[in-house]
Amino acid sequence: MTQIHDIRKQYFEKGKTISQISRETGFDRKTVRYYLNKEDFNSPPIPAVKKSSFKKLYAFKCDIDSCITVDKKAKRKQRHTAKRVFDRLVKKYGKNFHCSYRTVASYVSLQKEEIFGKTRSYLPLEHIPGEAQTDFGDCQFYQRGKLCDGKYLNLSFPSSNKGYLQVFKGENLQCLIEGLISIFSHRGGVPSCVWFDNASSVVTKVLKQGERSLTDKFLKFKAHYGFEAVFCNIGAGHEKGNVEAKVGYHRRNMLVPIPSFDDILKFNKELLTICEEDGQRGHYKKNKTHNDLFVKDKLELIKLPKSPFDASRYERQKTNGYGKFILDGLYEYSVSPKYANCYVMVKITANTVAPLDESLREITVHERLYGASKQSSMNWLPYLTQLARFPGALKYTGIYKMFPDPLKDYLASLNKSQKGKILSAIAKFSEQSGFEAAVDTVSQALEYQITDKTVLQTFIAI
Repeated sequence: MTQIHDIRKQYFEKGKTISQISRETGFDRKTVRYYLNKEDFNSPPIPAVKKSSFKKLYAFKCDIDSCITVDKKAKRKQRHTAKRVFDRLVKKYGKNFHCSYRTVASYVSLQKEEIFGKTRSYLPLEHIPGEAQTDFGDCQFYQRGKLCDGKYLNLSFPSSNKGYLQVFKGENLQCLIEGLISIFSHRGGVPSCVWFDNASSVVTKVLKQGERSLTDKFLKFKAHYGFEAVFCNIGAGHEKGNVEAKVGYHRRNMLVPIPSFDDILKFNKELLTICEEDGQRGHYKKNKTHNDLFVKDKLELIKLPKSPFDASRYERQKTNGYGKFILDGLYEYSVSPKYANCYVMVKITANTVAPLDESLREITVHERLYGASKQSSMNWLPYLTQLARFPGALKYTGIYKMFPDPLKDYLASLNKSQKGKILSAIAKFSEQSGFEAAVDTVSQALEYQITDKTVLQTFIAI
């Protein structure tokens, strides 16, 4: 009110213009004009608030308030419920605590509303057959014995409560699209409408009146499959509450214990089969199984397009003198010494990174790296093939450092032609079983005193 008084004084008593007052006070000119034209300064009466005395709880209010106040620093899922508060009071005061659970629950509800400053209210949403909701969840899994922090895409059909999931190492646009395509293909159809959150991989900007500016790749994907995309309001995840619940259900029932596999694509196919088996359970409300109810969803699905959508991302990358490039600022991938200091086209999927040659054929394929730290992926095969042609350069490459000392000594005893033949044999074996296995095999042969070039080549090929 002091600021309003000052605005009116500047105008009516000192004769300043609205523009001058706006500049000096920082208020918008419309605001200044509003306060100058305001005539009624009556304050509306404050309605009386009916307060419950909670006399029985008087001695315990500090304990309860303390629990709720501490919860402001805790995650939502680890905050005190009224039941937990009641149990703690009973445990602490024993026979001296005579209040009922209902009394405690009423007080906790009132205090939460006051301390957290808001109450939640939800509108019942109608679930139409053929519509779906999608969301990611966090999970861990072992791939070839290594523990990975990953994600899993969930797609649920609220009308039937049928759900599907696919596991990935990340939560990018390729993971989203490839996961949805796998589920669409498995089901033989596309939901008429899919609800999404506002992930930056899909939504570039939230516009006025609920509109969204979407990434070009997602727009193409949506148009290719012909479904409608609906986005939740900011901070309103309950609008797709079915899939929110499905995220937890899938984790508890399909990802416990922590799954272990070698091939992530094969495991994802197994998950789709598990989801079909899970559809035999009864609906929590309707007297039918999820699979029975899904019949209505299936009738509303859109037909799959004639050609699948390419979810890959393509980028031109500049390689360094070692024929390597860096992707997303963190991850280094090898190409080939042939492609040192030049530009290559790179094909990026949810699980792989593949540099392409001039004819857009794969030069090599890496598993896509994920995580917040710098990492490197090296495929030695293209380098071994090149070195087999130019064996004189071996000593000056990173490959040479990876060879065990007996192999280094043996290669040093050979001439260029002999060295090239051994490196060619190692390259062929690496293509079949990997670089480490090839080196181990040669090292083992040398331990058995197999040093003849022809015999050693034969030994490697076995």
